[in-house]
Amino acid sequence: MLESCQNAQERWGGVHLLIDRWLQERKELVEAYAAINGSAQAPSAETLQHFCEILVDYVSAGHFEVYEQLTSEAKAFGDQRGLELAKQIYPRIEVITEVALAFNDRCDKGDCQDSVSLLDELKRLGQLLHERFELEDCLIEVLHNAHQEQAAPAI
Repeated sequence: MLESCQNAQERWGGVHLLIDRWLQERKELVEAYAAINGSAQAPSAETLQHFCEILVDYVSAGHFEVYEQLTSEAKAFGDQRGLELAKQIYPRIEVITEVALAFNDRCDKGDCQDSVSLLDELKRLGQLLHERFELEDCLIEVLHNAHQEQAAPAI
C-alpha cells in the first residue's frame, strides 16, 4: 500500500509541478501582453517578438505537456466525467491556439507593422487568451484537483 501511495505521489506530484510551472508561464504571458497592449501606439519589434516567444511557449506547453498529463491522470482515475469535459473544451482551446500561432506567424513575417490593425488584433487576441485561461482553469479543476485527494498518500 505504501508503494502504491509513493507511486501515485511520484506520478501525479509531477503533474502538480508541471501545472505550477505552466501557470508561472501564464503570468509571464499576461505581463508580456500588458507590455505590448498598454499604450495606443504599436509596440516595438523587440517587445512584440518577446511576447510572441512567450505566447508560443505557453500554448505549446499546454498542448504537448499539460493537457496530455491531465488527460492521462483522468484516465488513470477512471474519471469519465472529466474526460468528457475535456472532449468538449479541447476543440475551443485548439481554435484559440490556431489564432495565437497565426498571429505569431504574421509577426515573424513582418506583417504586424500596421499599428491600427495590430492594436485591434492584440485586443482580440487578449480576449481569446482570457477565454482560454478560463477553459484551462476548468480543466485543471476537473482533471487534476478532483484527483488530488485520491492520489494523496494515506496517513
